[in-house]
Amino acid sequence: MSTESTAGNLPVIDADLAARLVGAQFPQWAGLPLRLVDPAGSDHVIYRLGEELAVRLPRHPGAVGQAERELRWLPRLAPRLPLAVPVPLGVGEPAFGYPWKWSLARWLEGERATPDALSDSVGAATALADFLLALHRAVPVPSATEGAGDDLTVPPLAVRDRPTREAIAKTRDVFDASAMTDLWDAALAAPPWDRPPVWCHGDLHTGNLLTVAGGLSAVIDFGELGSGDPACDLTIAFTLMSPRCRRVFRAALGVDDATWTRGRGWALATGLNAYTLYAAVNPWVAAQTTRQITQALIG
Repeated sequence: MSTESTAGNLPVIDADLAARLVGAQFPQWAGLPLRLVDPAGSDHVIYRLGEELAVRLPRHPGAVGQAERELRWLPRLAPRLPLAVPVPLGVGEPAFGYPWKWSLARWLEGERATPDALSDSVGAATALADFLLALHRAVPVPSATEGAGDDLTVPPLAVRDRPTREAIAKTRDVFDASAMTDLWDAALAAPPWDRPPVWCHGDLHTGNLLTVAGGLSAVIDFGELGSGDPACDLTIAFTLMSPRCRRVFRAALGVDDATWTRGRGWALATGLNAYTLYAAVNPWVAAQTTRQITQALIG
């Protein structure tokens, strides 16, 4: 069976491929039933393997390398974090026409967090602040030598300037272009992070949070894990929280005005990027990014 599609030469990832990869490389788990996790994210196809395992296969080249990053760094960070995080068990190799490394991890129970359930939850806002404070204070960020082979540097917000302005122009019939431009200019003009770099999740939005019994239980998908300006992780305040809970979250984190403004810029930039790429074909992304952009404009 060929795994390449005719559209963009991206691999076709189905249960048969996942079963063959697992069977050949992790024979101790061969034969366990596979169930597609839907909806999954834009970076990976995810299968639940049996009751206790998850198989994550990158959809595109931009997600390559995330499995190895999680396997290397999450075991060091997990003991210091107040919410559950993935437990990587191994990294699989390309095979059967599938071109990239993939991962196998423990399954984490829970439902995807939603603004409908948690936007006005002070408990969720406080739990996320506690999680980020713990992440920022976790094991020291590795030096260039220790992190060899990993690109762990969170890029500055300014690298998103051109695509963000292009996205503002493309979405001017949907969102307030003048307000977006004003926010973006303010975020770029805000004083930069001038303290030592800290660990950052790098992709903290509602799709990467799990809940059990109405409370936050886990943070998942650390493929963008890196170090630098923690403003990038403030995006969660705009994807999940009401203005009231954002105030609780900000106070618990002790975020200064400059960092908060850069965080709003990150929320705007990442929201616009996802909206322009996926909103037309993915209703969940359309709803999430619309909320993210409009809430970032509120502040």
